[in-house]
Amino acid sequence: MKARIYGIFILLEALFMMIASMVALYYNIHAGEQDVVSLLAATMITAIFGFILLSAGREKVKRNDADNRDPGGLTMKDSFVLVTMTWVLFCVFGMLPFIFSGSIETITDAFFETMSGFTTTGSTIMENIDAQPHGILFWRSMMQWLGGLGIIVLFLAILPALNKKSNKTSLYAAEMSGLGVKKLHPKMAVTARHLYIIYIHLTVACALVYWAGPMNLYDAVCHALTTLSSGGFSTHQASIGYYNSSYLEYFCSFFMMVAGVNFSLYYFLFRGDVKYFAKNEELRWWLIFMVICVAIVTSLYYVAPKLDTVLTVADSYPENTFEARFRTALFHVTTLITSTGFQGSCYDYSLWGGLFLFPTLLIMISGSCAGSTSGGVKIIRLMVCLKSLRITIRQILHPNAVFTVKVSKEVVSNDILLKTLNFLFLYVIIFIVGVMFLAISGCNLEESVFNAITALSNMGPGYASTGPASTFAGLTDAAKWVMSFLMLLGRLEIYTVLLLFMPSFWNKK
Repeated sequence: MKARIYGIFILLEALFMMIASMVALYYNIHAGEQDVVSLLAATMITAIFGFILLSAGREKVKRNDADNRDPGGLTMKDSFVLVTMTWVLFCVFGMLPFIFSGSIETITDAFFETMSGFTTTGSTIMENIDAQPHGILFWRSMMQWLGGLGIIVLFLAILPALNKKSNKTSLYAAEMSGLGVKKLHPKMAVTARHLYIIYIHLTVACALVYWAGPMNLYDAVCHALTTLSSGGFSTHQASIGYYNSSYLEYFCSFFMMVAGVNFSLYYFLFRGDVKYFAKNEELRWWLIFMVICVAIVTSLYYVAPKLDTVLTVADSYPENTFEARFRTALFHVTTLITSTGFQGSCYDYSLWGGLFLFPTLLIMISGSCAGSTSGGVKIIRLMVCLKSLRITIRQILHPNAVFTVKVSKEVVSNDILLKTLNFLFLYVIIFIVGVMFLAISGCNLEESVFNAITALSNMGPGYASTGPASTFAGLTDAAKWVMSFLMLLGRLEIYTVLLLFMPSFWNKK
């Protein structure tokens, strides 16, 4: 049964890889680029392996039917294993185009780039993006779009039911485990389909807006794929800053914010239920937090250069106008809080001075709304934690009173509250362990802190030698594997992956 499902997943990846091959074929005919053979070879290998697994799964089902045995469906335990292994397999086959084309030379770098793509982290080891062929760059963008809402959600949206007894809800929950992620329909496949229809429409709208500006059609499509997925891969080394366009920076900020909203809310909004959208408490908290952050960063552009105690590089600041400073602050906050990681025309916060580091780190950790394509711990978890803290203080002052945590006027159960607090505790522990391993791998302390956060929050840029103006190519192989693992942990929100390392998880009893 599981072999059959893995086979279908891998065939699905081969299908999207074929689309990238067609793009490569077009540019082979019109521009003489040579990556089409590499992409086609990778597609064929991926498809053959998928057919082998699919056939093996079918044979097992037929034998079970012949023996009158019930093959059964997916259990919750199976779902955790299947989701984690699917993401790993997608990365293993997804790196083949990079290796075959010579765009990336080593397996470590190729796996890092691919994991960064599918998890929509956006960290890259490529130092010559502008020189890469169009097919390879399109595949990089496609990887992020596939990983944006989730590979499993896509699978549930476009393919028939796995098995009548399969727990499709558990598959969905294992990949989309954030608070506030709700089913839109009793059938899980219908919920997934609704989400992907919204995702596709928003991606098309974003591409058209980019195309109406300074981007050509190819760049517009690639950047739309990585904007709505909160991924951040670009077709240029200078990212959005390549175009030096205020138009693009404002609209890119807008669509990054669009990607940071719970996609379930768009479903109700498009149905005409504006009140449900407007009354969502998490959305209000997130927008207020963003406004505060933009105001703080804008103010720091005026304050930091005047302080002798703050080391800054004057040339790295935006132009000396309010509009330029506001636009830079808006883009900086939006690209980090949504975990997209694009760079604008003024972007290197490593050079802005120490005053910017703490707000930047806080924004990177917080993330956006649950049910969005963004990374981070999510605003709703921080909101629940703060409300719980407030109630604890009130409980000390009024020991006989009964208080409850509410989000959007709905009571948060003690079970959810406990899971939320445990998640934040796990996040901190994994972050500390990640910093330790990265430091052992050769990073200095500041770089280790930012690299661990950027991987665990699926963020993109690091700090200093791995900052927005640099790449991760200089890291040791050990550091790249550590970061790849942290990316997977962050994308599947820790529990799904961590459970596989618990001995009790494999206990048949």
